[in-house]
Amino acid sequence: MACISAPPLLSNPCGSVKPARLSWASSFPKLGISFNCIAAPPSSLHTHNKDSFIRAAWTRRSRGEAAKRPNRKSWSQRTDMYMRPFLLDVFFSKRFIHAKVMHRGTSKVISVASTNSKDLRYSLTSLVDNDACRVIGNLIAERCKDADVFAMSFEPKKNERIEGRLGIVLDTIKENGIMFV
Repeated sequence: MACISAPPLLSNPCGSVKPARLSWASSFPKLGISFNCIAAPPSSLHTHNKDSFIRAAWTRRSRGEAAKRPNRKSWSQRTDMYMRPFLLDVFFSKRFIHAKVMHRGTSKVISVASTNSKDLRYSLTSLVDNDACRVIGNLIAERCKDADVFAMSFEPKKNERIEGRLGIVLDTIKENGIMFV
């Protein structure tokens, strides 16, 4: 083990003592502990003290810690925005279908497609049927490729099934070369 020594102290004409170096470590209060160059037994090296300011890296939440801080997000909630940055949002109203892809971190909209837009409103026979879903899927995939986005994620809402018109939109996007992660 290496010997640890305190930094040299300089005395002031006023009689006060100041450290010779101004560093981060010198800002801590001096404890009356002496360090010898004798190796300590292995059992005393690994003492766990909750009041210590030096702690290990925090990775996951235990149940007790989650109960203490209920508003703290979990590891996956905090890293999900960076692991899966592009999110697909599809909305079906009674009259139209709206879809957009946005970046989670910046909330920037990457691509948008809607059957209510001028170019689709008058060219489609129905604005909510299966053909309209395929057209929306094709447009979203094409516009995402133009923006260099080749992978996105879709998070279904609570009790939302991926079938019917939503399934058609997602399958069409997959068929056009966009991956879902």
